[in-house]
Amino acid sequence: MTRPGRDDDPDRLYTVTRGRSRASSDAFDLVTLVVSESDATPGMQSEHTRILRLCQYPTAVVEVSAELKLPVTVVRILLSDLLDSGLITARHPQTAGSAAHLPDSNLLEQVLVGLRNL
Repeated sequence: MTRPGRDDDPDRLYTVTRGRSRASSDAFDLVTLVVSESDATPGMQSEHTRILRLCQYPTAVVEVSAELKLPVTVVRILLSDLLDSGLITARHPQTAGSAAHLPDSNLLEQVLVGLRNL
């Protein structure tokens, strides 16, 4: 049984990343949403072109990795190239930053009691 990305020819992965093993940016984790800001240009690396087409709408890094059938580390390197060129933007999903943004615990308890009474 082969695993996409892991059992690929190491020479191919080395070529795709131009020998790099780390992304130039720490902007990407698995759930970072990536959006294309430009169309592909002639002469662009084929993986970069595929990423730009895939990310016309917000797409998570892990989804890009799955579609390209490449390891996430390789995809992060490719995404960093595009981010450095200004061809994509990266956004992290919004999370509750502080307790001030969370609902009141009394309100949550009242909702829970109401649901139990149904």
